[in-house]
Amino acid sequence: MSVDYATLGDLKKGNYIVIDNEPCRIVEMTRAKPGKHGAAKAHVVAIGVFTGQKKTLVAPVDTRVQVPKVEKRLAQVLADMGEMVQLMDMETFETFETEKPKDDEQLAAKIAPGVTVEYWLIMGRPKIIRIRS
Repeated sequence: MSVDYATLGDLKKGNYIVIDNEPCRIVEMTRAKPGKHGAAKAHVVAIGVFTGQKKTLVAPVDTRVQVPKVEKRLAQVLADMGEMVQLMDMETFETFETEKPKDDEQLAAKIAPGVTVEYWLIMGRPKIIRIRS
């Protein structure tokens, strides 16, 4: 898997983290002060990049966590197959299929053959982010 490691206390809102083998974007993060019997704790609320599900993590701030590597790439839409879209990477010319974005209906409506899209490769899985003009 394409992941890096970071200390939980170094992450902040907007960063990405892996929770239950799912890449997630941190939407809320609070830190509790160290108590009488232990280290400071961090409470992380994150949204899954692919599933859109809310995930939480409570752990000491010095815990090492996985951070997914995000590769930003361009592709051309070759075919619209309903739920799925066939894309061709603009650098490697490799073709692959991925799901249409479910969370953004306006973006999904603009996807058509010949359109250039920006997609992110996260942990080996592609996700369409925006249309490039």
